[in-house]
Amino acid sequence: MPVAMMAAVAGVDVVAGPGVGLLPLVSLGPAFSGLVGGWRRTALIGLVALVLCIGLGLYNGLFEERRGFAALGSVVGVTGAGIAAAVMRSRREAELASVRSIAELAQRVLLRPVPLTAGPLQAAVSYTSAVAEARIGGDLYEVVASPHGVRVIVGDVQGKGLAAVETAAVVLGAFREAAHDEADLVGLGERLERSVARELEGEKFVTAILVEIGADHEAVFLNYGHPAPMLVRRDGTADFPEPPSYALPLGLGAHGADGPKPFRVDFAPGEQLLLYTDGVTEARDDRGRFYPLAGRAHLLKDPDAHHALQALREDLVHHVAAPAHDDAAMLLLRYHGHGHGPGQPVPGE
Repeated sequence: MPVAMMAAVAGVDVVAGPGVGLLPLVSLGPAFSGLVGGWRRTALIGLVALVLCIGLGLYNGLFEERRGFAALGSVVGVTGAGIAAAVMRSRREAELASVRSIAELAQRVLLRPVPLTAGPLQAAVSYTSAVAEARIGGDLYEVVASPHGVRVIVGDVQGKGLAAVETAAVVLGAFREAAHDEADLVGLGERLERSVARELEGEKFVTAILVEIGADHEAVFLNYGHPAPMLVRRDGTADFPEPPSYALPLGLGAHGADGPKPFRVDFAPGEQLLLYTDGVTEARDDRGRFYPLAGRAHLLKDPDAHHALQALREDLVHHVAAPAHDDAAMLLLRYHGHGHGPGQPVPGE
């Protein structure tokens, strides 16, 4: 673009003659270069513009009056400003790259990659932050293979930004420790409630769902005001197991309400369990329609769990067709049993 601009100005100047007064516009070359290129490239374009300005000035006889020197001063001044702009932009880009690397490191510490397999399960995760340029936000997830079975949490912290990230860190830290220590899921939930209550102030809260999956082909749920999971059966039908009674989110236990009651759901080899946050089901398209998750169960048919979840995420992004307004986390669990994938028969059935 800088070269094209200078070539266009030179061509018009030669054709139209010195009376039009286009010579100062040669400085557009280094001006545009400073916006898109480095300082060395800007300086080189500025040097070319200066040589071009001198050549056109001599051709038009402008150095016999002040206009020629004014044009030279314009090129030199704009080139200097372009070099300064390029240097400042390079520094900002370096700072942004450093911030991104720190965010990625924080993500690996806070939201560690889930294990590819845990007990009889295969796991895959997808996370999208609503904050521009961010890698992490207020949604959280974890899978722990404990002595009491595979224990899972998916949660959503009220609010966004650094405060939400700090709260997510508290919940995940407490869960990772308690998942190994507590013998039952209710005790695990009570321990999380105490940890969150100590850290949160006012009316802040965390919705969460806890899951325990053992070897008895059942999943035990404990729901703290979180969206119901989607259970995809072997025939492709989808259920959304609801708790017998809804409980308050984590952090609101001081209001005196009873805690959530555990409930059990059959979960056998060849079936899939999708845990997610409300950033998925509340995602709207340009007409204000919510994302129809129940009608997208067929997207999870790919034999590879990560590819299946990626297909669902791409469909979600296509539905919104705009920057997300809320964090969206999805955790897919596949009960493979003895190596049997979704839709494959289990011996003896």
